[in-house]
Order: sequence, then C-alpha cells, then structure tokens
Amino acid sequence: MRTRKLWAVLMALALFAAACGSDDSEPEAETSSEVEPAGAEESNDADPADTAESDTDESGDTDDAPTEILTDFGVTDDEIRIGYNADLSGIFATTVIPIVEATEVYWEFVNDNGGIAGREVVPVVLDNGYDVPKHLENHEVFSGDGPDSVVMLGQSTGSPHTAATAELLVEDELAAIPLTWYSGWADPEIGENVFEVQTTYCVESMNGLTYLSENFGNRVAIISFPGEYGQDGAQGAKMAAEQLGLEIVYDGEAAVVPGSDQTPVITEIVNSEADFVWVTINSSTLSEIMGGAAAQGFTGMWSGNSPSWSFQLLETDLADVADQYFIYSTYTALWNTDDTPGMTEVVNEMRARRPNAPLNDLYLVGWINGMIVEQALEHAAANGDLTRGGVTQALREITADLGGLAPDQTWSGEPNDYIVRESYLYDIDLEKYTSGATVSDEGAGTGYTLLEGPYSSPMAEEFDFTGACYVAE
Repeated sequence: MRTRKLWAVLMALALFAAACGSDDSEPEAETSSEVEPAGAEESNDADPADTAESDTDESGDTDDAPTEILTDFGVTDDEIRIGYNADLSGIFATTVIPIVEATEVYWEFVNDNGGIAGREVVPVVLDNGYDVPKHLENHEVFSGDGPDSVVMLGQSTGSPHTAATAELLVEDELAAIPLTWYSGWADPEIGENVFEVQTTYCVESMNGLTYLSENFGNRVAIISFPGEYGQDGAQGAKMAAEQLGLEIVYDGEAAVVPGSDQTPVITEIVNSEADFVWVTINSSTLSEIMGGAAAQGFTGMWSGNSPSWSFQLLETDLADVADQYFIYSTYTALWNTDDTPGMTEVVNEMRARRPNAPLNDLYLVGWINGMIVEQALEHAAANGDLTRGGVTQALREITADLGGLAPDQTWSGEPNDYIVRESYLYDIDLEKYTSGATVSDEGAGTGYTLLEGPYSSPMAEEFDFTGACYVAE
C-alpha cells in the first residue's frame, strides 16, 4: 500500500556529491550542509534559497522533488530519529508496551523498504513510568541536541504528561503524536503542536452513552480518574446525559483515585441501581470496581473510554461478568477482523517479524502511529524540509491514509471541521476469545463482536467543538 519514491534515492546521491562552501558566521537554526549549529550534530542542510520547491498534490507525492533537504536536529545523513515518551512501567504499561512493539515493527518494515529520504528511521524510546516529572525529563533529552535528540515525538503517553510539555513543544518547534485522546489537543490554546489521533474521550463518551441509552435504559452512573483523562471522559458523558435526558444516579467524576480503596465507589454504584455505568479509568481499577459491584449483586451494564478496558481481563475471574455486562468502546478496527489494506499489512508484518508475539489488538494503534509519522516525514522530505519545524508543518498539510484501520486523519483547517467523531463499539464474546494465542494463530481472536463502527451518534455529529470539554484549573 506504499510507494517508495525514486527521488529518495536521487536525493541521497545528490547530497553525497554536493560540495558546499563553509561560513564562519553564526548559523541560523536552519543551516547549509557544511555548517554545524553550536552543540548540534553534523547536518546536511541546504540553504533555504537554494532548496528546490516541490509541486505537491493532495496525497503528498511530488512531481518535482527537491534534491537537497534542510535538517536541524534528529536527522543525519543516515538516520531520522523519532522520540517515544512512553509508559513502559506505570499504570498503563500493559497498554503501551504492545503499542510500542508494533511501532518498532513498523519502522523495521519501512527501513527494509528503503527508509525515508534515503535514511533509516530510528525510534528512540524512553520510559516515563506514567510520571509527569519523568516525562518532562525525557522531553529535555528529546528536544536537545545530543545523541537522543529527535525531529518529532511519535508518542507522548498520558494526558497530564503531554499537557505538561505542550508549551515546550511549541517553543522547541517539535510535533508530538499523543497516546491520549484528550479533547484539548485540537484546541490551539492547549495543543498547538499536539496532533491528536482518532476521536476524543469527550466525543467517545457521547457515542457510548447514546448507544447504551438506546439499548439499556436511562439511569447512568459515571466514574472517572481525576485529571485531563478521566474528567474529559466524564464531562463528555455528562454532556450526553443532559442532551439525551438521562438521569445521573451517581456522579463519581474524579472519585476514583488509582491505588486507593475503591469500596466507597463500589457502594455508590451498587446503591445507585444504574442501568449502566460509564467509566474513565484503567483496566486493573475496572477489574476491582466491576468485580466488587458484581459480588454485591449489581447487574447493570458497563462501558467506558477505551483505556479503561483490556482484553487480558478475560484471563481473570472477571471474564464471565464482562461477557454478560461489558461493552468495549474504542477507536479502531480490531485484530484481523477485515481485509482492508491496513489490516492485511499489519497482520502480515507482525506475523513475519514477531511470529510468537501474543495476540493483541493494540498492535493496530502502534501501526496507525507509524503510518501517520511516515506520511508526515515523506511529505516533509518532499517539501525539502526535515527540520523540526518542517515536520510540524508537514503534519498540518497532510491527510493521513490509515488504510481502513480507522477513519483517515487531517489537521488542516478549523478544528471543528476536522476532529474525528467516529468510534467503535464491541460486545465482549468469550466464544471468540483464544487464550494464549499468538499473532501467527489463524482464526484466533481477542473476544469481540462488532456492534457499531465506525459509529458517530447524532449528538457527536452535531457537536460544535470550540475547545476542550475539560480544562484543569
């Protein structure tokens, strides 16, 4: 599904052969190929005045590709470094680790097919432990000029964490793809250089509550973590409840604190007699609360924002309860559920390169991340500008083709015009779950039946996005 461009090879040959004069004056941020900025790595930049302009069509392909490419940080003659500020050891590690693995496989695939602009793409992965100070520390490494400096961030895990670096990203001219679906990223006042992928927690909640209310009743309990993640989802649920005329029988926004005693929350849910519960938490906390409520006889339905659930809960005592009472809301198609170009590619490459990897739907999230970053880098190279600012601009110009794995994505124009409003809803189906399966097992599944998707509720379609649904005080 990818065309490797002949001009990439021609550019590499031209760069090798080019002879540029040196300049003893203080260099600008964008430098010519023989001038090295103070403290930065050697670059192979062309003077902007000497860079050939490219004729770019809507897909990002060029009719007249530049023979020289501007660079500043994170790009050398041989490589392009992409940063991943990822939770590999914190409360969302079980979610993030397979996403990172699939992204690494994606870059192996790209590099084996010629790389980008004659360069190998190198993912630089640092663990943030889902800790804001550590996330900021990692950002200093990525945004610097050392051996782990990068041209963009392919992943920024965590809503509070990404919010903590949002202004720094603008200062450093760095773009970031968040592994967080906070509605503030599309708000230029909050996430100018944060390029959200798929729909937001807020809109996802609108879709979820619409479906649940149409099928299970009008009494809803809402529980969430505090902060941009939990409260963005909770605010979307409250907006939906008001518009749909639902009764909020328990408002537990920000009541669920990770690691604390969840008995009070469980008691409130049981006593509420809700028809369904909408959650914005994580999977281990969901297991504790949902299991505790079921043990006390609660039989309402459950659903929530995507990071709240993990199919690995089907290996626990919660499996039978989830089979009866949980509906999974998420942002993409799931593993090997169709024959779209994107699905065929990710399944084939994961099987070829990680044949013994445990089966996991989250590989698709990592694959989508790679697709977006690759298309942005190719467009930046076609523009003759692989600087940090050039890659950021390229993201604002492309429409990313996601191969049918999720709705295509753009960040061009007004946010209300381009935000994604679709999500997916799946029923938990134990008969479709294969315990211990690997990606190579034909016919193996992660336990889902598609109910709706890509699905956009009337409320989501009519939603006028003017800013984040939740803003921390």
